[in-house]
Amino acid sequence: MEIRTKTNLRGLRDIRTHSGRVDRVGVPYKAYMKISCLEMEKARREKEKGSAQLRIRNIDKRLEEIEAEKDATLKNLGERNPGSERRRSKTREISTEIPGNNAKYFKIRY
Repeated sequence: MEIRTKTNLRGLRDIRTHSGRVDRVGVPYKAYMKISCLEMEKARREKEKGSAQLRIRNIDKRLEEIEAEKDATLKNLGERNPGSERRRSKTREISTEIPGNNAKYFKIRY
């Protein structure tokens, strides 16, 4: 007995469906899902923004504390007068040759 083989066997790939033919805008639950995802992202970003603003406020506060502490230390050393905010600057010359440069001196100002 001879076995016949069909040349056009159909498989799972040949089954026609309507899965890709539905208009995605017309499906309401997908639109609501997209809106809910956008709202969740917005909430996360607002929380992240608030956290960053808090960190900036803490950094600014610390910078003010550093300036106040520096001023108090300089006043104790006699560098600043209590009524004046003018800072005295010091300049030192260090006699060191810099390799590859024609200058024999450089200045450090602080």
